[in-house]
This record gives sequence, structure tokens and C-alpha cells, in this order.
Amino acid sequence: MKIQQFEDKHLSHYSYAILSECENQIILIDPSRNPEIYEAYAAENKADIIAVIETHPHADFVSSHLEFYQRHNAEIYAHSLTGASYPYEHFDEGATLNFGKITLSSLHTPGHSPDSICIVLHHDGQEKAVFTGDTLFIGDCGRPDLREDTGNHKAKREELAGQLFHSLREKLMRLPDHLTVYPAHGAGTLCGKGLSSANSSTIGAEKAGNWSLNEPDKAAFIQTLITDQPFIPKYFSYDVEVNRSGAPAFEEAIKRVPILDQQDLDSRIASHSAHEDDLIIIDARPEAEFKKGFLPGSVNIQEGNKFETWLGSIVAPGEKYYLAAPDDEQLLALISRTASIGYEPFIIAAFVSKGGAHTMDAPDLALLKSNPEYFTIIDVRNTSEVKAQSIFAHAIHIPLAELRERTAEIPTNKPVMVHCAGGYRSAAGSSIIYIAVGDQTKVYDLGEAVAQFK
Repeated sequence: MKIQQFEDKHLSHYSYAILSECENQIILIDPSRNPEIYEAYAAENKADIIAVIETHPHADFVSSHLEFYQRHNAEIYAHSLTGASYPYEHFDEGATLNFGKITLSSLHTPGHSPDSICIVLHHDGQEKAVFTGDTLFIGDCGRPDLREDTGNHKAKREELAGQLFHSLREKLMRLPDHLTVYPAHGAGTLCGKGLSSANSSTIGAEKAGNWSLNEPDKAAFIQTLITDQPFIPKYFSYDVEVNRSGAPAFEEAIKRVPILDQQDLDSRIASHSAHEDDLIIIDARPEAEFKKGFLPGSVNIQEGNKFETWLGSIVAPGEKYYLAAPDDEQLLALISRTASIGYEPFIIAAFVSKGGAHTMDAPDLALLKSNPEYFTIIDVRNTSEVKAQSIFAHAIHIPLAELRERTAEIPTNKPVMVHCAGGYRSAAGSSIIYIAVGDQTKVYDLGEAVAQFK
């Protein structure tokens, strides 16, 4: 037997392949949208992918379970409460799946979602590991506030938090201490708030060090869990529904995205010139290159580890957009990354950017230091960050994920200075505000220079 963990660093997502070497068969758990890494692993081991288990309909990424069903005849297993529209086998409490010397058994662990399951692995009759999905992370547990308005079964966060309290104690804490814990996410995910950077643990280690297994009072557990959770990106509820219906095949989906040459691009942009309000270009170039010249309607979400998260936080599901990158290689990579959250159908077209007529000047740091009141300062950090540290006393706080909907709150009687914690989000934020205020006032991005003001 082999257990192979795969990591999508951009979404802090872990997926798994369980290989029965005696039968040359593989079962996948919570696979990413792109099936290639799992198919390559199967080919390397001369094995067949016979099944996919979904621990729940994920909110932060799109799974490839339907593609494996269609292309490999792999059975899909999920809890009956999932209410999926594709053919699947119910994998409810006590259900088992056997292949080779391996038995996988289901634990129904509602809390993160009503349909969450954990999967206990037995090999040669011995319990070896548990795949905990978004129920138990290393150092934390799953957030309970993502199913209030989406999914087959909706529930309030307090209700789900209470269910999670019992799932952790009555299901997972009763497992043997030696079992390896394999979660669906690591540090950096928005599916929890205090995850460790470790990619695995044991039940015993989590009993000793995980706060969610050490709070004996249910009311205190619920209050701690629902307090100060990260923001919920716009795309999360959309991805739950995509995963309940199943996504189109990955390769075919990204090939449908039109790629424009410069002549086609000029024609498209010209056709939008009279309707700039409905034009949005996601320009993923480095911020310094972007500021030297960009097209109208451009939002600078730079290529980086959190590109998908901010794309799905700034652009609403169903909203059409153009995608721009500095070269062909990055453009194709970014199209694939949009598909990981199911956003590739919303791309009107993609192109390699040659810049544009709009520019953004560098900020006057000396003036900001000597007279910060000269500017309207916009802080686009998350609420928890602002609570932890104020950088400018008179700043207006509008989190980046809410900024496009709240630009009317920004006064235009002064130049606008935008900052975050390190420069990545302020690049996006300043470009959003630039679109909104037009020529009413100047907009500046403090960028990495924010470090001089902390």
C-alpha cells in the first residue's frame, strides 16, 4: 500500500491517492480540477483509478471527480446529504469500500458542512490513517459558516459549530492515537483560521495540541470557532454548487478560452470604449510593469500564490472578464489556474498585454510621512489585521474583497493613497479605485513601502 499526498500550494489544498500495490488500483480523495497529476501517478505505478471519494462539496476549489467518472469509469462516493446531480454511491456512516488489502470506512462528521465525512483507512485489518477533509486540520478545525446560503442542506453557523463539537469528540477523538491525520488543507486556506504549516499529524498529537480538541465547553467552543473567521470569497458558494453538479473536463474547458492577438484585442477594446463600466480586465502583470501602462478597466491581480483567491474574491461568479498576462507561458498557466476555481467559463478572452495609455505615478513618501492628512488613506487589509495593528490613524478601512462594491464611500477631495500589509493587495486595490474615481483625483499605491510606516 502507498499513500501519495498532492499539494496545490496556490489554494493550500491537499488531495490523496491510495494505491493498492497488490491489485494495481487507486482510489482518490478530494482531487483538484486538473486530473493530470493523478493520471501520471497512476501511469507511473501501472495502476487504474477505480474510485473518487469526496469528503464534501468543496467551497474553495473545483474537483475533477466527474471527469474521472466519465473518462476512467471511476465510481464517485460521497455522503447522501450531498444531493449531487451526477451518479454517485452513498458513503454514509459505517459504509466501507474494499480493494486489495485496504478497507476505507466512512465517518459522518457534520460541522464544517452537513454532508462532511472522514475516511478511516485499514490495511491488513489494522487502522492506519484517517482522511479528515475540512473537519479536522492540523492545529485547527473547519469553519462552520460556509453553508448558510448554499448546498443541498443549509444550516446556520452556530448549529454547524455545535455539530462539529460533537463530531470531533464522538468520532475523531475516539480513534487510536497512532492514526495518521491527513487533512484537505494546510496553512493559508480560508477554510479555517489557525492551521499549522504541517501537512499531516496523528490523532494523539492533535489531542495534545489542537485547540478544537481541548475546549471542553460546547458554548465556548462555538464562540471561539465562529469568532474572527476569515472573509468568505465571492466564489465559495458557486464552487459548492459546481462540485455538486460536476465540472466539465479540464483540458477541453481551458481550450475553449479564446486567445486574442493584438489586432483582435484592439478591436475588442475599441468596441467597449463607450461602455467602460462593463469592461473588466484582470491584468496579472507585476505591479511595476502594470503602472507603466494599462488598459481601461484593468484590475492588477498579480500572478502569485493567491491569484485564484483574489480573482474569486474580486470578480463575482458569472461576471465576464478579460485575462491579461506578460507572456504566453504565464497566460496559459493563469487560464489553468482560473479553472481550478471554475472561473474559466467567465473569461471573454485572454491576451498577452502590451500595456496601455493609462498610468499610475509612484507615491511621494516624504509627503506622506510629513503630512499624511494630505491624502485620503484607504486600508484594504482584512478586518482581523486592522484590529491587530493600525498603520495610519485616520485611514478608511475597506477590505479588498468588498472594495469594488464600496468605492462610493471614498472621498475624492484629496489624492487617494492605498495600502495593505505588504503590497500585493494594494496593487489590486489602487487599480480598482482608479477605475472608480476616474479623473476626479489622483490614486497612489503605497505598495511595499508600507513597511516604512509600521
